[in-house]
Amino acid sequence: MTTVSVNEIAMGVESFGDKDAPLVLLAGGTTMLSWPDALCERLAAAGRHVVRYDLRDSGESTTVDPGAPAYTLRDLAADAAALPGAFGAAPAHLAGIGVGGMVAQVAALEHPGAFSALTLVGTRAVAPGPPDDDLPDHDPETMSRLFAQPMPDWTDREAVAEFAAAGAEVLGDDPVAARALAARVWDRTPGTAAPVQMANQLGMVFSRLDCAPRWRERLPEIEIPTLVVHGRHDRFFPVGNGEAIAREIPRARLLVLEEAATAIPDAAVGEVVEAMLALGPAAGAGQAARGNQSG
Repeated sequence: MTTVSVNEIAMGVESFGDKDAPLVLLAGGTTMLSWPDALCERLAAAGRHVVRYDLRDSGESTTVDPGAPAYTLRDLAADAAALPGAFGAAPAHLAGIGVGGMVAQVAALEHPGAFSALTLVGTRAVAPGPPDDDLPDHDPETMSRLFAQPMPDWTDREAVAEFAAAGAEVLGDDPVAARALAARVWDRTPGTAAPVQMANQLGMVFSRLDCAPRWRERLPEIEIPTLVVHGRHDRFFPVGNGEAIAREIPRARLLVLEEAATAIPDAAVGEVVEAMLALGPAAGAGQAARGNQSG
């Protein structure tokens, strides 16, 4: 784990694999741990340099005030566009999960030269808030059950982990995995201040972020190979959101994970990795390029 300076911001990053291999950049939603370790490791084993990173105000990245962000969605997209250059490897395959998928869509539109491929997981094509009339909103019963849960003491690691497990059960995700993930997020959150811990666990900064202007109408401008991954049982962003993105980005492939909800389950990691690898250069591209240079 380390930090990289981009746009005068320290970004928390973690790398997997050969640094000379083709770069896959994973935008967290909000922390990098939204991307499973197993997925990162399998991409690296297949000949990719994988870099997952924390968005601003989360994890190891610069944290100022998650309750009142002084930046916009476009700034987060600019961070994603700058990171490949920091690793000397542009363009990159950009992947975003959840709200990180919103960042990834805007980054691909605003900075098309920075990216060679795009993967969007469990996200939608409109900003947080009410969706367009043709898009399914959060499942009402699920949201009622989530909001009925009392907030934990955000300074208590075990209480936060238990809260995450209970929320995962409501969402249809694995509560055991969610408990372990929440504990890891808690451990790497800077300080124990309740607002910062809450922001890292729930991504609340996005509800306060300036996401204008709209970008959905521009999705047909995306020309790079695109994979859209969505859980069939996602109750937070129902699968119709992923289906809409795949329809509106030219030649996008839709991969529906039949047994998944909001998170990528361990059982689906191999399927997602295979689909991501199909978008980009052959597994040995980085090594072949170095061989050509040495010859």
